[in-house]
Amino acid sequence: MLVDFKSLPESSRVWIYQANRSFTDDELSQIQKQLDTFITDWTAHGAGLKAGYEIRYRRFLVLALDQSLNAASGCSIDASVHFIQHLEKEYDVLLLDKMNVSYKQGEYIAYKSLVDFKKMAKQKAVSPNTIVFNNLVANKGEYLEHWEVPASDSWHSRLM
Repeated sequence: MLVDFKSLPESSRVWIYQANRSFTDDELSQIQKQLDTFITDWTAHGAGLKAGYEIRYRRFLVLALDQSLNAASGCSIDASVHFIQHLEKEYDVLLLDKMNVSYKQGEYIAYKSLVDFKKMAKQKAVSPNTIVFNNLVANKGEYLEHWEVPASDSWHSRLM
């Protein structure tokens, strides 16, 4: 069951998928329709899941699931991954590659491989104060408070 992302409790589980590029306006419109359909039909063992999403910076797809109603099952998580894989193919974009880092350069969102980000840190091109996106947050509360943070406050600090 699709609900407004803002209405979901902070305990809701989140999955963040970062794209290797920004989506166009047309792509965003199509992706929103596809997300609406997917989440409306998303189930675990036949029971509807209370979930929502938001798209940030034209490149982050954030799914949230209120597990107090029904928890995600292995099959429902597989269904969401297959849906994301479908989006990857349809829009020729990477969403599941976790070996990349997104960070802010002013208002621009940069996307680099982990290896390149580490090199940039050694060259002082990025610093512990660089704003990074910690896509490992587990729930909506962490997402709201600890997703967009200085590298020093994230797992990225070990690369500095």
